[in-house]
Amino acid sequence: MRAARAPAGPDQVAPASVLTSDPPDLRLAGIAVATWLSALATLHLTVTRAAVLAVVAALLAAALAGHLLRAPRTPSPRPPGASSRPANMALRQIAPARYGWVGVAVLLGVVCGATATGARLVVRDAEVLRELAAERARVSVELVVRDDPRALRGPANRPAMFLLRAELVRLDRPDGSHLRAPARLLVLASDPHWQGLLPGQRLTATGRLQEPQGGDLTAAVLSTNAAPLTHGEPSWAQRAAGSLRAGLQRACAPLPPAQGGLLPGLVVGDTSRLTEEVEQDFRDTGMTHLNAVSGSNVALVVGLVLLLARWARAGPWVAAALCAVALVGFVILVRPSPSVVRAATMGAIGLAALALGRPRAALPALAAGITVLVVLDPALAADAGFALSVLATSGLLLLAPGWRDALRRRGVPAGLAEALVIPAAAQVACGPVVAAISANVSLVAVPANLLAVPAIAPATVLGVIAAALSAVWPPGAEFVAWLASWPAWWLVTVARYGAGIPAGTLPWPGGVLGGLLLAAVTVILLIGFRHRTFRRSTLVVVLAVAAGAIPVRLLAPGWPASGWVVTACAVGQGDAIVLPVAPGRAVVVDAGPEAAAVDGCLRRLGVREVPLLVVSHFHADHVAGVDGVFRNRRVGTVLTPQWHEPAAGRAQVTEVASRARVPVAPVTPGWSWRDGSLTLELLNAAAPLRGTRSDPNNNSLVLAATVGAVRVLLTGDAESEQQRELLERLPADSLRADVLKVAHHGSAYQDLGFLDAVGPSVALVSAGVDNSYGHPSPVIVDRLRGLGVRVLRTDLDGDATVVQRPDGLAVVTRGAGRARHGSRRRGG
Repeated sequence: MRAARAPAGPDQVAPASVLTSDPPDLRLAGIAVATWLSALATLHLTVTRAAVLAVVAALLAAALAGHLLRAPRTPSPRPPGASSRPANMALRQIAPARYGWVGVAVLLGVVCGATATGARLVVRDAEVLRELAAERARVSVELVVRDDPRALRGPANRPAMFLLRAELVRLDRPDGSHLRAPARLLVLASDPHWQGLLPGQRLTATGRLQEPQGGDLTAAVLSTNAAPLTHGEPSWAQRAAGSLRAGLQRACAPLPPAQGGLLPGLVVGDTSRLTEEVEQDFRDTGMTHLNAVSGSNVALVVGLVLLLARWARAGPWVAAALCAVALVGFVILVRPSPSVVRAATMGAIGLAALALGRPRAALPALAAGITVLVVLDPALAADAGFALSVLATSGLLLLAPGWRDALRRRGVPAGLAEALVIPAAAQVACGPVVAAISANVSLVAVPANLLAVPAIAPATVLGVIAAALSAVWPPGAEFVAWLASWPAWWLVTVARYGAGIPAGTLPWPGGVLGGLLLAAVTVILLIGFRHRTFRRSTLVVVLAVAAGAIPVRLLAPGWPASGWVVTACAVGQGDAIVLPVAPGRAVVVDAGPEAAAVDGCLRRLGVREVPLLVVSHFHADHVAGVDGVFRNRRVGTVLTPQWHEPAAGRAQVTEVASRARVPVAPVTPGWSWRDGSLTLELLNAAAPLRGTRSDPNNNSLVLAATVGAVRVLLTGDAESEQQRELLERLPADSLRADVLKVAHHGSAYQDLGFLDAVGPSVALVSAGVDNSYGHPSPVIVDRLRGLGVRVLRTDLDGDATVVQRPDGLAVVTRGAGRARHGSRRRGG
């Protein structure tokens, strides 16, 4: 087998490496990038504008090509002794011609992208579908499922929702007429029968059409509460994939939840059992790509086959054939959906070039693959997974070889050099897309992915073996899955500790502008690092910043603020209030609607122990995130109200506490609690309120907390009925407080006399951004501000903290990753 060309001497690399140091072949890069970007732009255009773009690009390409063809040819080589001037002139003519043909290729890419996308827009923007979606018409449709249904996590007291992509075959309109068009629909379903559907399955469903968000080829959204009516069975490949995936789930069932939920995600992209804790840790450390089927999965499985073929001394064509068989088998296992086919194409490019002994052909093959995939499915141009796959592969082909050789020149062994540069190159290349999506830049992503490298291959390969064995030998599959759980444990551990590193992520502008900004910074750094002076200057600056920032961060962190007395966590449309007891210890009142949100807030505050978790009432926006409070923390006791509705919220709290072996106790009137400088007192009456607008809300636990010399009133979701009851029953001094957690997210159901009686200096309002309830009420906010109260809103300010200072109270907010400060003298 022909080996990749490698330089001699100390810079020599392993001949089998796909990371060739030859100059990159960029001849097809222009048409690939142009096809991709033009398709992405055309997704936001109309059919007419797409046609104009394609025609203009075609005319420009024809004109430029004609001009290049009519240009004079390069003169023949000059005879000996002739003047060198004609030759120099010829050389000056070559460069413009070469760049001219690059321009032709770019214009042809625009034609391909705009034409392919415009043809799909004809169906997406069909007048009939647009009118039905605008009218929210109820229709009956016949569909073909395109991808696996995905469960959407939601509050505990609401039914689960399932999202899947489908292609329309036939639509029956309300007037009895029919429509046939290959339009793409997005289905939002609540019936559990949608969960077991397989790609390629035909079905009939009824529901209401809605308008899509735009930016892709989705023509409409179908919202349905009914079960689908299936027609026939899926293909044999889909049935085989479903059987093997279910077998892998059964083999992983006896494993601990973290490893058992992670393994199917590593192997086949099935994250249905992935715990929220692991999912959040992977997201924080830039390892979330491991939970989706990507080119790396293909490379691992097919690469093992290639290694075995070489060990058996098989020829290049035999090795390529074996790799193709393994690739088809793996695609069947993980299910041949469009995303999997995309990943298989990206991952197979480098391996095909390596198997045939032509590593330098990998980049042209990648460019050709991008062009073909985008033309066949223009929606991929807007798919983040497609961008990550392409960029990761490009990073390996363009960045990794030079970095590997630089390490080799410094004496690093070849294998270690490649192990170091592969995750680094992929992370750098994918960084702009990740920053655009997450609005932050992870500082631990590269080291975390580097530490994960040794475990990825054994976990994935053993998982594939377990899936294959599950069909013929289930006990053997369980044993292999147990072996795979050990490298999976290492991945979970790396993600957990990486996510816990202080300042492990930096805030960054999100969206397209943020991605382009990081891409520009990355390009400048990559070009600059070619020069020794730039490298040294950058290293000095980085070390100086680290030397100054790290000690300050560890010894005097900017968050939480020194002397803080209460924090309202930004957890979306819900409540999570934190009261400090001692460094690393705090009481938590309510847990918000999502585990990841409250866990993130407690991490930022450095809370490692929660001696008391108080649940004001059992609505999902106060308890659905209870898992996040228990995540990697010791919880002492859970206190709950005597009003046990809604039952679903109570069951969730009880189940989570029982799993952690933490006692759950309903609190009784007259209860009080003290630990250090924190004192809590329950203000509820002995008899519950009944027959109110919302009995669960109006029986919320109302707590008076004293932290040092600052009094904080926590009112849960108490509405005007409970507020009036408190106002009539308790003396005025019992309600007076420096800080008020405004009840029910600042809704209009407030008793104005109650607000006057509390007379706070600072009011904390927990509400979600652009929530559909209109919280907080502008009338209530204006009323509080009219009383001279400083109002902090988590939807606008992020995490909001009140700080005690010698001259009164101050506020510190942590919105969009920044800390903002303000003051409020007590009694103002």
